[in-house]
Amino acid sequence: MSQIIEITDFNAKELDVYARLTEAELLHLYEPKGGIFIAESPKVIRRALDAGYEPISLLLERKHIETQMKDIIARCPDIPVFTSDSAVLTQLTGYSLARGALCAMKRPERPDFSEIIRKAKRVAVMENIMNSTNIGAIFRSAAALDMDAVLLTPDCSDPLYRRAVRVSMGTVFQIPWSFLPTNENYVSILQEYGFKTAAMALTDNSVSIGDKNVAKEERLAIILGTEGEGLKQSTIDKSDYTVKIPMSHGVDSLNVAAASAVAFWQLGKR
Repeated sequence: MSQIIEITDFNAKELDVYARLTEAELLHLYEPKGGIFIAESPKVIRRALDAGYEPISLLLERKHIETQMKDIIARCPDIPVFTSDSAVLTQLTGYSLARGALCAMKRPERPDFSEIIRKAKRVAVMENIMNSTNIGAIFRSAAALDMDAVLLTPDCSDPLYRRAVRVSMGTVFQIPWSFLPTNENYVSILQEYGFKTAAMALTDNSVSIGDKNVAKEERLAIILGTEGEGLKQSTIDKSDYTVKIPMSHGVDSLNVAAASAVAFWQLGKR
């Protein structure tokens, strides 16, 4: 049975992961082994547990012990459960907890990208995307709209940062993902693995997202660029297709998260 611990000392070392360590510090906490991450809200925590992620501790509002967190506590009988009322937890963490619950979890060893794309037909690729909200939203769209895997260039923000995990609604635990080995020649690497590459960008040579030649490709990697600057020119030049979403009312483009949903919906069809 889990040990329920009332918070009386804000400076307790066990609370550092929730109150004092940055995302980068959590990421590198156990180097050279993997670090930890924070899952927020009961739904996200359940999805992480369902995917086999290992919990370390829970932090939650006292009122949820016998309600929305009861089943989760029962699933984690050997970890400490730190608790207090909402005002104390907000003071401790510096923000209001989404649905009143956080869970510190161990980061698993991430599989090599080649493993997760071996049988994939549709892959979402993020190039240098740093905004955690956009990363979480793209993962949610990828999981919902028939992507088989997600790949990120090394300069992307980490998908297990708290905000990305929360915005993804835990789908980051449900769809296979990994980092690519390089920021530079990854398009050629994907092509070597048998993928045609579709760069989402506005150029004079862009084809519509409804182009039949793009849709009929057996294996397709859909590449999305960073907020603002978009994809690197070298990525566009090396890709098999440059694809655009037709716009109306003088709008030139969509936010990358919104564009991902449109692209996955159209190009995820088999």
